[in-house]
Formats: sequence, structure tokens, C-alpha cells
Amino acid sequence: MNGTQWILFILVVQVVHFLGTWKLYVKAGRKAWEAAIPVYNAIVLMQIINRPRWWVILLFIPIINLLMFPVIWVETIRSFGRNSTLETWLVMLTLGFYIYYVNYALDVNYIEDRSLYPKTATGEWVSSIVFAIVAATLVHTYFIQPYVIPTGSLERTLRVGDFLFVSKFHYGARTPMTTVAAPMVHDTLPVLGVRSYLKKPQLPYFRLPGFTKVDRNDIVVFSWPADTVRVFFKKEEGVKKPIDKKSNYVKRCVGVPGDSLEVRNGYVFINGEQLQLPGSAKPQFDHTIYSSKGVSTRLLDKLGITDFTRKYISNPITQEQAQVLNTYLIGYNQTQNGQLELYTKAAGIPADVIRKYRLSLKEITDQERLVPLTQDMVAALRQDPGIDSVVQKITPRGQRGINLFPQSPDYPWNYSQMGGIYIPQKGATVPLNLKVLPLYKKIIRDYEGNDVRVNGNQISINGQPADTYTFQQDYYWMMGDNRDHSEDSRAWGYVPENHIVGTPIFIWMSFDNFTEGIGNWRPRWDRIFTTVNGEGEPKSYFKYFLMALAAYFVGSWLWKRKKAKGNS
Repeated sequence: MNGTQWILFILVVQVVHFLGTWKLYVKAGRKAWEAAIPVYNAIVLMQIINRPRWWVILLFIPIINLLMFPVIWVETIRSFGRNSTLETWLVMLTLGFYIYYVNYALDVNYIEDRSLYPKTATGEWVSSIVFAIVAATLVHTYFIQPYVIPTGSLERTLRVGDFLFVSKFHYGARTPMTTVAAPMVHDTLPVLGVRSYLKKPQLPYFRLPGFTKVDRNDIVVFSWPADTVRVFFKKEEGVKKPIDKKSNYVKRCVGVPGDSLEVRNGYVFINGEQLQLPGSAKPQFDHTIYSSKGVSTRLLDKLGITDFTRKYISNPITQEQAQVLNTYLIGYNQTQNGQLELYTKAAGIPADVIRKYRLSLKEITDQERLVPLTQDMVAALRQDPGIDSVVQKITPRGQRGINLFPQSPDYPWNYSQMGGIYIPQKGATVPLNLKVLPLYKKIIRDYEGNDVRVNGNQISINGQPADTYTFQQDYYWMMGDNRDHSEDSRAWGYVPENHIVGTPIFIWMSFDNFTEGIGNWRPRWDRIFTTVNGEGEPKSYFKYFLMALAAYFVGSWLWKRKKAKGNS
């Protein structure tokens, strides 16, 4: 909906409200015209139902108002003596239109001093639940949202199994554009697995004032611009989603509006200078480790390296043994001599399983292994006498990669070598030709809503010939710190400003083995209650939290003991 359509919609709602309530306003000692004035009629209604005026604010906050409307409908009929459970259900199931029946067909009296306390335990319970949901939705939508890291694109800066608090107020909360949606969930209803929202009506994009802007090196949560996925890991036709219902991604912002960006040998250069990452960043690049004696699994494990494959050789196995091994395998192969090559993740096959099922396994330590490593890991490996060399894997310039931005043969780029790329800034104008168009076509067509056509060598926008384009909003370039294992802007391009959600500020819980079932989760104590952004090493506040918690319980116990003595 555009601005005019929303004004018309609001006027229709006001007419519906006036026609359904004006007689009730009169019976409450007010004037009929007071039911017709937008905003003022809501203030008067709060006085009629004996509720605080600040409730009016909640009626104009998207998503929150969906929760408040049923409350207001019920409070309205109860202010005129309609307290039965049946009528409560009727007013909610009719979306408030039962009030029309009360207004015109029933001879009701206004109860000025009615009790606002629920008359039953069930009523009190329902009332508490409703307002708990309202408060939680308000915080979730406009202030702080919990988030969990599901993939390794930011390893080892943020790790799979990190539970985060994401601040929405740093950059200014993005108000919901999808007006009709279930609270406290994103795009899918749990258990039911169906869409949690209606695509229409949509509000225009709007962001509340924040106290900072997205800057280079910020870790940012954003709506994935390329998202057409209804259910991840299920192959099916894509769906078109509203912006605020696209899947949330988290990456590092390496390019801000107005920057000229290049990727050289995997490293980011901004305006010709290499981007200097903060001390809290731990970027990883694929390296091949060479050792004539075999690259020891024990050495990799000692250094905390977990992203590698282990290979075992096994004699033929029974069906029972195969079923057990299947839990740990990521692949297998049968050799010509009848033996089996078994492949697992870094955790391997537990020793107790090998003993219990009498497995005859021999681990093969290859003379070279391809592993994502941080600079500290590379330095430690090069110091080990058992390692011959550690070499970064770099795709040479001119060799085009797959699944890469932009989808054009004119740009033979890859994840190690890209650019230069201009990051569009609001109000900036760029020349347009057939060479440049692939870089900006998605922006012009999908993000800024224009019709783009090419006829021969002529580009037209909205039916008019165009050799330049002026951007309507800012854009950003996002990349994962796990540089060779991150689907990011190198795959799908720019992130529009209206897709920005917030920034992670705190890790409140973290688990190893997060993707292997809750029974295998192991707390990472050194990451619990740690900060995310910043220049230095992440700082843990867990011990301070435990001290504060202990002080609270001790203080509470002493206070209760003192109070008990005073009453005796």
C-alpha cells in the first residue's frame, strides 16, 4: 500500500468504528461525534473502558495492535455489562462486529465503576498471558531479538551453536511492513509448518531513529535479499516473501555506501587499501597442510581445528555394524580389494563404539589435508616439526567461479578475486550501459521497483531510455569471516538498507555439537556471556553474572530471615 491507500484504509476503519460504537459513547455520557475523530476517539474509549490512555499508543504499533484489538473489543462490551463467556467469544470471532449488535439491538447500561479484576482464575491467567505476549512482542520487534548461529559462515568469530541477543535499536528498529502476522515467530508457524503471515496489506518501509549507522566491520543481522525459500533443505519452487519475512542472515559488513571494493587473494580492499579487521575477528581461509609423515588428526584436534574429514579403512562389516556406523559417516567407498573407506567429520568414531561392536578400523592420515584455518592456527602449524608446509588455497584471477555475483560472463570473478565494485549510495548517480547493467539490474528492478528492459543496445527504465541511474537508498556489502565457506554478497550481491535488522551484542549461551542433537550439546564456558563486536578479544561477563546471582539469593535469604525475626 502507498500513503494514499493507507489514509483511505484508516478512514474506513474510523467509519466502521463510529457506526459500531456511537450509541455506546452516548450511553457512557459522551457525545456521539467523539466516536468519529481519529485518535481522539481512542483516547475517549480508554476513559470509557477505564483503561490507561497509553494503551492508545499500542493500537498504532504494527503487530502489537493485532494483539490489543481483541482486548479492547472485550473490554468495551464488558463496560456495558456483557460479561458472559459466550459473548466474549462472539466479539473475538466476529472481529469486533458483535459490538454492532450490542450498539443497536441491546438496551445496555454503562457500568462506570466496574471491577477491572478477572472474576475467575482462568480469566486472570488469560489476562496475564495476553499482556506477557504483548510485552514480549514489543521487545522482540523493536528492541532485542534472540538469534542462534546455525551455520559456520562466521567461524571462528561467531560459532555454530552461539545464542545471541541482537539489538534492533542500535541502527533504529525497522517497523514491521507485514501488518498481519503471528507474534513472536518469523515466517513459519511452529509444528504446523505453514506461513505465519498474510502478504497483504503491506506498510511502507520505515525505520525508527537509531544512535549509530552500519559501519565497516560491524557484524550485522539482515533479511537475506535473495530469499525465496519456503523451507530450507527442501527442493521446491521458490516463493516471494515480504522484506521483513525473509530469512535472517548474519555476516560482517565489509563495504558501506560509497565504497569501492575489491577482493584480492581472498582479502578485502576498500578504496585501494586492505580492510583492517578488529581484534575480535578471526577470519578463516582454506589451507592445504602438507606432511610426509601424514597430517596428524591429534595435532589438528590439539589446535582446536574441527573443520576437517577423517578417513578410516575397514574390513567388511555386518548389517548391525553398518547401522551403528551410519550415525557417524558422511560418506564411504568400497576399494577394489573389498575393504571399505569410511569418512567422518572431525569427531570421528568414538572408541567405545569401536570396542563395543568389535570394529576393525585403521585411520589413514593423508599427507595433505585441506582445512579452513585462522592466522593463529597457520602460525602454530608452521612451528610444528611434523608439518612440512601450510599453503593458502587461492583461485587465480580470471577463473570464473560458480554461484557468483553478477551472473554475467563479462565478469570472470571468483571468491578469491572480485571487483572493483562500487557500493551504491543513496542519491548517487552511475552511468548505465550493457556492461554495467548486470551489477545494478537487481537493484533497479527488484529493490527499487522499476521496470527494466533492453532492446538492442538501448536500456529503458519504466519505458524511458536511460543511460544513468540514481539510487533511492543505501546498500552494503556483507561477507562471512569463514571466507571460503560463506554464501554472502559475493554470491547474491548488495544488501539494501531496508533489509537491515540489527547487530549482535551479546552471546548468552554457546554449545559445541549444536547440529548433532540436544543430547550431544556441550557448553562452551569461555563463550557464555561474551561480547560480540569490539576491537579486542571477546570479554566474558559470566563470572560477574554468577556473582550477582549469588549476591541476590544471599541477600534475599538474609532479608527474609530478618523479616521473620521481626514478626516473631
